[in-house]
Amino acid sequence: MLSHLTDNLELWRIGLTNTVMLTALGVFFGFFVAIPIAAARLSSNKLLSKAAFGYVYIVRGTPLLVQIFIIYYGLGQFHKELKAIGVWWFFRDAFNCGLLAFTLNSAAYQSEILRGGILAVPKGVIEAGSALGLTTLQIFRRIIMPITVGRMLPAFGNELVLLLKASSLVSIITVRDVLGQARFIYAQTFDLSVFYIAALNYLIVVMIIEAIWRRLERRNAWLKYTGN
Repeated sequence: MLSHLTDNLELWRIGLTNTVMLTALGVFFGFFVAIPIAAARLSSNKLLSKAAFGYVYIVRGTPLLVQIFIIYYGLGQFHKELKAIGVWWFFRDAFNCGLLAFTLNSAAYQSEILRGGILAVPKGVIEAGSALGLTTLQIFRRIIMPITVGRMLPAFGNELVLLLKASSLVSIITVRDVLGQARFIYAQTFDLSVFYIAALNYLIVVMIIEAIWRRLERRNAWLKYTGN
């Protein structure tokens, strides 16, 4: 088994890099997409709220693999139209399609995390912001979001870990992530031990993420704020 690791270090490095990049960028971009979705879910505008609910419901109610297939294979059927509007360069790349699927999927889950966190912010804090003369946007940006993100940090960590493990699905659309490299090496050697190496790669990254998240929670005392 060790020979498969030492003889293919460059392949494993590329695979691990792709896996980490897909996961990190998916959660990062997903967060910024999740903010307007969460705001729409909380909006008093029923049409906007229902549209956001529909998006979250559909994305969370369908498998991520199906979403990847729809973006990669489904949109590929419209390559002429996509070329005409100048975006085919993006959709012809499996990595980009995987990243888009991860972003949209993660955004749905993160929007619900944010919505729950925003609803949990004490009304007294918001009223205090109003009393200081802050605008609605300033209250949201300087008060609500910091408290929400702080409280939801453990949930964000879980989302990051879940997306990391789900990232193995992109190997099916030819992305050379950790599992993709394992499948490539297995096709040459027919040795199942390569999948143990792949599993070890995922485990190490998960351990690093959990260590970072525990450190963040310990170092930020304000995460324990309860509004009392």
